[in-house]
Amino acid sequence: MRYTTFGRRSGLRVSEFALGTGNFGTSWSSGTDAAEARIIFDRFAQAGGTFLDTANMYQAGESEVILGDLVAADRDHFVVSTKYGASDTTEPHVSSTGSGRKNMISSVEASLRRLRTDYLDLLWVHFPDGVTPIDEIVRGMDDLVRSGKIHHVALSNYPAWQVSAAATLADMRGWAPIVGIQTEYSLVERTADRELMPMAESLGLAVNLWSPLSGGLLTGKYRTGAEGRATDPDRFVTPEHSAQRTAVIDEVLAIAQQTGASAAQVSMAWLRERGDRSAATLIPIVGPRTVAQLNEYLGALDVTLTDEQYTRLDAVSAVELGVPHWINAQIRPNLLGGDASRFMGPLTPIA
Repeated sequence: MRYTTFGRRSGLRVSEFALGTGNFGTSWSSGTDAAEARIIFDRFAQAGGTFLDTANMYQAGESEVILGDLVAADRDHFVVSTKYGASDTTEPHVSSTGSGRKNMISSVEASLRRLRTDYLDLLWVHFPDGVTPIDEIVRGMDDLVRSGKIHHVALSNYPAWQVSAAATLADMRGWAPIVGIQTEYSLVERTADRELMPMAESLGLAVNLWSPLSGGLLTGKYRTGAEGRATDPDRFVTPEHSAQRTAVIDEVLAIAQQTGASAAQVSMAWLRERGDRSAATLIPIVGPRTVAQLNEYLGALDVTLTDEQYTRLDAVSAVELGVPHWINAQIRPNLLGGDASRFMGPLTPIA
């Protein structure tokens, strides 16, 4: 396991994989009990993992309770991140949901109790609620940083324009900086390449990648099983529903056969290489339900793709960037005097 700082806006040191603990608990229709969660946690720590991801809503709060028990013996060794915004009960209430200051403070206090700690290394706003002003969110998180209850702040599932506005506002006001974003990203879901990834590279934000195997789609297992995501109402992600997704999975399986690695490991190895080639820090969140699934993820750390294999996967999974990117790419040579190759370094400045 390698280590990195959580983007260029912080000195927070994290492992290159984060352990997602949404499956820690049995309050939802799927998950793992506390005994199995401990085995998964111990295996992750044994492999060198330090970065832990949870949320107040996961397993109706049970995930945080289990995680608090697991880190209690060596709390300072681990980087604990949690999220607020969505309800941690089965009956959401207007006063206990959303991104506003009231819910932010009460959610953090509740998470600290469940996690049995007096500070959080990283607090995420889980989702934009569509009504809370961004300055209320950023100022509220700054107050919590100044109080010592949280160390760093970040935004999850936010569009690029809101992240940029929040980061700029925090810098202008001298508030705690926005240090990262969290978004879905995998070989079959790369729409973040349009705006979120370039923004993160420019602003120096870390990027946590959730669903790096698209809920198991990239393992190829749904092609052979009698049942799968199409018949499972609890699956959040979408099925193999396009020609491009079929082509991506075909390529992953072909390279898996070449390398002797599993399809899941090939997919994770591509993400790892994608991170090495990016100006942003990319950290996949792995969320196993069993230790066998965790070992599958960890096995990807020993898989190295050739340039040719990486390029094949990159090409087949690429998304159309759309407006305004396609027109800008075509007009740029004209704007640079007819020959863009004469310019040294990146054409888009990196902050």
